[in-house]
Amino acid sequence: MAIREILEVPDPRLKQVSKPVEVFDDALRTLVADMFDTMYDAPGIGLAAIQVGVPLRVLVIDLQPEDPDAEPQECTAHGGHSHTHRPTRKEPRVFINPVLTPVTEEQSVYSEGCLSVPDIYADVTRPARIHARWQDLDGTMHEAELDDLMATCLQHEMDHLEGILFIDHLSRLKRAMVLKKLEKIRRAA
Repeated sequence: MAIREILEVPDPRLKQVSKPVEVFDDALRTLVADMFDTMYDAPGIGLAAIQVGVPLRVLVIDLQPEDPDAEPQECTAHGGHSHTHRPTRKEPRVFINPVLTPVTEEQSVYSEGCLSVPDIYADVTRPARIHARWQDLDGTMHEAELDDLMATCLQHEMDHLEGILFIDHLSRLKRAMVLKKLEKIRRAA
């Protein structure tokens, strides 16, 4: 397993439309394992393959929070610098070739962030409940109705497969302000 580089705006690869997975093999398993390692290291709750430069319709999501009852652990996995964190209760989910359909007119608003748009958050409105169809690592088809944060996160990650970032859902003015803020953060770093 390996931690891969996460592409950040304005990298043009983030605007690519990802291709369907046709081969369910060890290379796919390695990609998914690397995506989880990368997502947990960032840390984030979702990651699309295109965010690590692979234009395939593959998403990983884990909404589990850090475990407040776990013993804090020293960690040096982040570029050599040391910090303490609590282990996470993991509930990893893999979505390959996902297809989503809204099942209600009801909308929900979440303050979204993105590993490809670091340190920026904005309210995005999306369907509150969706029907999802996807394949797992073995190519087996699954279906479920999803709501709450899982529905939002899956729609956010699905957007990546179409070359859409969450900031693309904002008004032109708000998007310009967000990008300006991101540039300011980068200059300060």
